[in-house]
Parts: sequence; C-alpha cells; structure tokens
Amino acid sequence: MIKKILVLILVLNVNAVLSQDFLRTEGKNIINNQGPVILRSIGTGNWMIQEGYMMQSTSAKVSTHTQFRNKLVEIMGEERTNTFYNTWLANHFTKTDLDFMKASGFNSIRPALHYKWFTLPIEDEQKNNGVLQNTWLEKGFTILDSLVSWCEQNKMYIILDMHGAPGGQGTDANISDYDPTKPSLWESEDNKLKLIALWKKIANRYKDSEWVGGYDIINEPNWALDGVSKSGCGCKNNDALWDLQQRITEAIRTEDKNHIVFLSGNCWGNNYEGFDTHSLRETDSNMVITFHKYWNSNTDKAIEKALNMRERYNMPLWLGESGENSNNWFSDCISLMEGHNIGWSWWPVKKSRMNNILKVTTNKDYYALIESWANNNPLNADDTFKAVMQYAENHKIEHCEIADDVIYAMIDQTLNYNTKPYKEHTINTDILCADYDMGRDGYAYHDTVSGNYHVDGGRRTAWNNGNWYRNDGVDIGNGNGAPFVGWTEEGEWMQYTIDIPKEGLYNLELYSAAKETAGILSIEIDGTVANEQSQLPLTQGGTNWQISNIENIRLPYGKIKLKILFNKGGSNLFKFKIVSQ
Repeated sequence: MIKKILVLILVLNVNAVLSQDFLRTEGKNIINNQGPVILRSIGTGNWMIQEGYMMQSTSAKVSTHTQFRNKLVEIMGEERTNTFYNTWLANHFTKTDLDFMKASGFNSIRPALHYKWFTLPIEDEQKNNGVLQNTWLEKGFTILDSLVSWCEQNKMYIILDMHGAPGGQGTDANISDYDPTKPSLWESEDNKLKLIALWKKIANRYKDSEWVGGYDIINEPNWALDGVSKSGCGCKNNDALWDLQQRITEAIRTEDKNHIVFLSGNCWGNNYEGFDTHSLRETDSNMVITFHKYWNSNTDKAIEKALNMRERYNMPLWLGESGENSNNWFSDCISLMEGHNIGWSWWPVKKSRMNNILKVTTNKDYYALIESWANNNPLNADDTFKAVMQYAENHKIEHCEIADDVIYAMIDQTLNYNTKPYKEHTINTDILCADYDMGRDGYAYHDTVSGNYHVDGGRRTAWNNGNWYRNDGVDIGNGNGAPFVGWTEEGEWMQYTIDIPKEGLYNLELYSAAKETAGILSIEIDGTVANEQSQLPLTQGGTNWQISNIENIRLPYGKIKLKILFNKGGSNLFKFKIVSQ
C-alpha cells in the first residue's frame, strides 16, 4: 500500500511538472510542451540600468547609471533624486508597454537588471567574521514580481538579464556601471560571491514561474582576463569567466532545476575561447549559448563561429542582443537568425532616437540640463528636478511615438520581401514624400546607404542623414517640424501605394527645393516608366519649396505602385499631389 502511494505521489509530481510550460533545451532547440520555440524578444533598455548614450548625457561625461544618480544627488539632494527614480521606474516600462509588445508580435522580453536594485554594493555591506553579508532590497524584487505577473497574463516569456553585475563585468562602463576606482567583478571575490548569492536568491523566488524563460547570468563581459587583450576580444584564456558562470549555474541549480541558464562569452558576449575544454559546458543539460551581434554583415559567414559551436556542443543558440541599426539591417538580421532557427532579442524598446519601436520626445529643458553639465554650469535644483521629471513623464508609453516602420521590419518582414503602405494615400490630397511604403531597400525604396556595417571594416555610416522621422536608408530632414526627403543621389527612389478611384490621365504636383544642384527625376507606375527626365528647379534654398507640374500621367484603377526615381540627385522633396484632370 505504501509503495502504491509513493508511486502515485511520484506520478502526480511528474504530471505537475509536465503540465507546466517551462522553456527548456532539447539538443540544439529551445522548446516548451508544444515544441520548438523561436524567442522574439526585446530588451527594456535603460529602465533599470541607465546608460549614458540613452540618457544623452555622455557629452557631459556622465556615462553610467551611478554617475547620473550621483550628479542628481549633488544638485538636488537625495529626497528629490529618489522621487525621480521612483517615477522613472514607474513610467519607463509598464503593463501597457508589455501589452503593446505582445500585440506587436513579440513573445518574450529581456529586462536589463542592475544589481543595485536588489542588494547593496560590497563597499556598503558589513562582514561577520570576515564573511560578507548580503542586504536584500525589496525594490528590485517587487518590480520583477510585477513584470513576471504581466508576462504570465500575456503568455510571454521573460529572460532575466544581469546587465549590471556587482563591481561591473567590463571596462565598457556605459553598459555595466563599472567604476575604475573600485574593484571590478573580476578583481573581487566578494563581488563574485554577491553575484552568485543574488542569482541564487532570484532562482529561489522564481523557480516555479513557468513564464520565466531563463537566466542570462552575465551580460556582455568585456575584460582582459589574460591581462593583455583589449576588452577580452583577443583573450585566449577565459577560465575566470567560465569558472564564475559554472559557480553561478551550480548555485542556481540548488534552488531551481526548471529554468534555462544562458551563457555569455567574453568580448561583449562573443569570445568563447577555452569553452571547448572547460567543465562548464558539461555542468548542466539545460543551457544555451548566447552571442551578440551589432553593425556587421547579415550573412552565414558573420555567424559561422556560433553555428559551429551549436553543432560541436549540441546546444541551442540565442542572439541575446542586437539592434541599433536601420530597418533594412533589422529585417536582414532577423531573417538570417530565423532561417537558422535562432531566436533573438532587440535593444532597446524605447529611447529618444528613431531606431526603436517606441520613440521618446526629449523636452527642451532636459537638453538644457545636459548642456549645463557639459559646460560645468549646472542648473539649480528646482530646474534640474523639473527637467528630469518631465523626461521621466515623456517615457510613458502614451507619450511615445509608435514606430510602425521599425515594427514592420522586425516582425512582418521575416523571410519575405513584402511592402506595405506607411500611410493610406489617394488622389487630390497632399502626400508627404517621406511617407513612402514600408519594406526593404530595393523593394520599398532604394538608397545609397541603408545600414551601418562598420564592424566589417570602414567607418560608421548614417543610413538616414537627417536622423529623423523614419529608420530607413532614405535621408529625411526636419523642415520646421515637417519631414522632407533630402541628400538625394542618382539611382535612389521611393515607392508609394496610392488608391486611384478611376482610370485616366492625371497630373502630379511636386514640391521640391534645391540651393545649388537641381535633380532630375522619372515617374514609374507599377514598374513601367510613365514620365522621364523631369528637370526640377533651383530655388535658392534647401526648403524654399517650388511646385513642378508633371502632366498627363496615365493611371489605372485601383491600388498602384508609384515610384519617384532620381536620374540625378541634388533636390529635396517635400510633398506631392495627384490631381485629376
């Protein structure tokens, strides 16, 4: 009888585990109970760890999370600084943000964590008989509890990313909050012990949460572990990294045997030298190899090392972080990943630039604040508080601009070359030249430069020279709040989907401007030239718009694809109108 009860308990326990839909690994795949899973994720950016470039404060030499906080404390005091951070955390990422991500097509999230929301720095801890004590802060855990709950409601996985480890995991202080005046993660056993204890604490708290997808235990290590190589990129001996990740994994497994552990190499996650012979790769059967990819080509050759590791170790791959490029680069990269059965996570969800899915407007007084810091003449406490509080308010999703073009590039362009109208266009109404169709270079538009590939050699390139409005290669300038297409060159073009109510002859009224060199353009309708070699005027200024009438264009009934092609560049284009005769 006792034996039957024990067998029944065992069966019930096994069934309880199987009924939960934990992510796990099976050979080269990440799976759940329904089969293989492609993680389509996005990172929360500087929500819980502020990076200087996203805070737009690097010009003032305020590049890290702690530097920014210390600057605020210095100017407006601890109380107001705490008020700002409470507001920042409440506004920057909410359930509405996550609901929006789900509706947009993402199935997971990778929140970037800073250890300082969960525990104190070692310099502020007490020791008992030489043993470091860990003070646990409820703030970070409360935030994570809410985030996990939102993910459960949305049926989205959450990958916890230790973006800022105790002491800092790399000399790239902007991303890790490293302070060179204090011991790094690699120079302090106390920092290592604190990181191990923190992951153990997290694992215990979330061990039964099926929508916690796993633990990305050290983000982008970049340290000369051999004492020679710059940022760990040429490091041949990464034993210190593998040793620490093995210790963390073993500590996690004392609490949690359900969740995936995501491993990272040196050199911002990509140097796996020494992994081949280290015992870490045999520590656990539920581990994933991650790599990060920025500013290089989207070819099989570019990810060859990662693909080879997957084969050699029979372990899944995950592109744990990518982004910060053009829409065309995004589509190409994601197509490359998914074509190789590799999930991905993009960086970040929102900031004050054009290449993320939510665009934040920066208030003028915040710009003035950063400029005052750069000039060593800081604003007073009241003005500082007002500026940063408005900046925090602007990060609410309801105040952000949704970048439909970025979402389309990441979600709808996977393994296809389709185009889609950016806006609905018809006759007898103004059509902004910047409102061309969404899609890849060569399909919705063509531009001489459509991405930044400087890691492959060469200089950094601005794909949109105007750095405004849209995230494609088309160069869009800001004409007093109105977008215009500029920096035009021979061979470049834009396509527009336009609804034509009746077949017949139409005129096209085009607003252009040119200060020194006037362009020549052609009009194509559904791939056929309808008008060629139209000379545009010189207007004595780049935004002194003048109308050109291109007459007698025959248009069919229905939705047409109209292409404006530059036979010669030089002119800026503002808007056009198709007028019935």
